[in-house]
Amino acid sequence: MRTALVLVRHELRLLVSLWLWAARRRHQTGEGAAFGYSRGHGPMMLGFGFVIVIESIMMSVLLRNHPAVQRAWFTVDVYTLVLVVGMHAASVVRPHVLDDDVLRVRRAAHVDLRIPLEKIARARRELRTTHERAEGELNLAIGSQTTVTLELTEPVAHFTFLGRRQDIRLVRFHADDADGLVKAITPARSAPSPIPDPTG
Repeated sequence: MRTALVLVRHELRLLVSLWLWAARRRHQTGEGAAFGYSRGHGPMMLGFGFVIVIESIMMSVLLRNHPAVQRAWFTVDVYTLVLVVGMHAASVVRPHVLDDDVLRVRRAAHVDLRIPLEKIARARRELRTTHERAEGELNLAIGSQTTVTLELTEPVAHFTFLGRRQDIRLVRFHADDADGLVKAITPARSAPSPIPDPTG
């Protein structure tokens, strides 16, 4: 039951992302600096969409003598295509966000990791095309690539798609402007906290 609810919630987020994409809006970026990661994602999603369209056409021909099955298959293909486009839309409208004290590392509608800047020990641009699972590491590759690596001073909690908690000390992710993001993190980390006005 819990898995079904997670899947439904994820699909609703994809549909909301489609609406935001059509409206040329972004999801919860606020006053922070947004850093996209969808540039390398688009061709892959376009490829998936093309395969689904071709499959739908072929199955419609093969099932022409079974109209009920043909309609059901066509409906599934259309919905799958909507979800694929929704995944790309989610990658566009949900960028990484660098705020005054937090970096939000996101991937589509299923990862949204908030990292306090004070916990970032080191940020560097690092292109990696292979990633092995390791305890305490989170790899969010786009097109099998990550371009930014963050080393943390202490673990931050990350919850997987199905809600399992992981304590993360190293994060690798992709950003289209990896150099710009890494350079922006350092000033944000070193900026002094605003002193409250005692007069209110």
